[in-house]
Order: sequence, then structure tokens, then C-alpha cells
Amino acid sequence: MAKATLHTDGGARGNPGPAGIGAVLQIDGKKEFYKKFIGHASNNQAEYQAVILGLEMAKEKGADEVDVFLDSELVQQQLSGNYKVKNQDLASLFVKVWNLEQGFKKVKYTHVYRADNKEADKLVNQAIDEATK
Repeated sequence: MAKATLHTDGGARGNPGPAGIGAVLQIDGKKEFYKKFIGHASNNQAEYQAVILGLEMAKEKGADEVDVFLDSELVQQQLSGNYKVKNQDLASLFVKVWNLEQGFKKVKYTHVYRADNKEADKLVNQAIDEATK
């Protein structure tokens, strides 16, 4: 089995507003890029949906361990179990992530600064731009 590195990002213009997600999955040195327009959502909902997309792709590609890097400290802390999820919309997304995690040996979440997450951030903006033009 393989270990994957996953960079995810989500964003909404207007928060909430038109939202997009991006994921950069790297397994065995090979990078794959995913982006999607998700309609009207908040930044935090988009961040969660990006993690969901990335974990689904990692599973599909045969990864059994995933190191997830994201620039939302709130979502990283919630997924790491350090913060409670109080928002109902985020709680249902949290459960989706938790269920996906069960398919892996190990999933680790690390907060990174936006400057270290440029590829995923670029995908978010492309997804929103392509859908709102």
C-alpha cells in the first residue's frame, strides 16, 4: 500500500458565497490535481468538502496512510480532535470525514500557512472563476 500527501483548500467569495475546493494528491512522487465548484457555501464548509474530496481520491488511488495539509486552522484542529464541532452544517461534514478515515490505517492533519498551500489555493480560485464567468 501507499502513503499519500494531500494538500487541500476551500474558499468562498463573500463567505458564504460562490465556493470552490481544491486538492493536490501526491503518491509515489506523482501529483494529481482536483478542483470542483460546490455552489453556495461558507469557507469552513468548503474546507471540509476539500478534505472529503481529497480523501476519496486517496482511497481510490490505493493509499492506506494520508498526511493532510490544510490552511484552515479551525478545520485542522477539529479533525485532529482538539476543538469541538459546534456548527451543525460542519458537524455533518465532520462525520463524513470521520467515516472516510476508517478506510485508512492512518490520517494525520497538519496546519500550514496559505503560502505553503499555493497549488490547492490556485485550484479553488480556478473552480470559482470557471463557474462564475
